[in-house]
Amino acid sequence: QVQLQESGGGSVHAGGSLRLSCVASGYTFSNDDCMAWIRQTPGKEREEVASIGSDGSTTYADSVKGRFTISQDNAKNTLFLQMNSLKPEDTAMYYCEIAPPLGGGNCYTRPPFGWRGQGTQVTVSS
Repeated sequence: QVQLQESGGGSVHAGGSLRLSCVASGYTFSNDDCMAWIRQTPGKEREEVASIGSDGSTTYADSVKGRFTISQDNAKNTLFLQMNSLKPEDTAMYYCEIAPPLGGGNCYTRPPFGWRGQGTQVTVSS
């Protein structure tokens, strides 16, 4: 059974930094896996903030570009999200999602196509 466990969330002031981690058990990372960090707040749409494609390319939402960095450590089966220059609008529950690539290397990490952790709360105060 695949399980993802996020950690690293917390409360910070605007301008601060956090590093989120997502450790996978029951699954071994590979370089062609699809990985993503998404965030959600009550009453808002799910937002994919950063992702790694099956070709290793990274994509960021415009709202976090230049401030967030997604990375993976296959040896540790861990996905990271470095968040710098945090803003109050970054406040949300953050989830990691991981999935093997679909046909043609396409990525779709949302369950049931992939796995999602329980989330870690990030709160940024002004």
